[in-house]
Amino acid sequence: MIETKNKQLEEQIAKVLDANQICSFATVDGKKPKVRYMALFHDGLTIYLATNKKTDKVDELRDNPNVHILVGYDGKASSEILQIQATAAISNDNALREKLWNDELKQWFEGPHDPEFVVLEILPSSIEYTNGDSKPQVWQK
Repeated sequence: MIETKNKQLEEQIAKVLDANQICSFATVDGKKPKVRYMALFHDGLTIYLATNKKTDKVDELRDNPNVHILVGYDGKASSEILQIQATAAISNDNALREKLWNDELKQWFEGPHDPEFVVLEILPSSIEYTNGDSKPQVWQK
């Protein structure tokens, strides 16, 4: 595997994040992984996931902030895929909740200031980028 950290790779990763609205999000439940699909938001390489503060995933993150995110597989050999190792923090910052708020979230929350609405802020430590045509490239913090 080729390890690299450069602006071009960061731009490729950001394009994959732009092109995908859903990701697989894995937490650790005790000693076992637990995966679910979630709506994906991002700003650069920082990923945000909206959730209810009373969910299992929030409890799991309080015990272990290590997470894994899979983005991009569309069933084709040429798929651009991201495997992201990261840590997550639970945020109820009003500015961040307002920034991420959209009408899709109305089915779960009353608005951006709903006390149940929190944002998971995901800070990657390593991102493996694969495009199907070449060896995987790795961005590391």
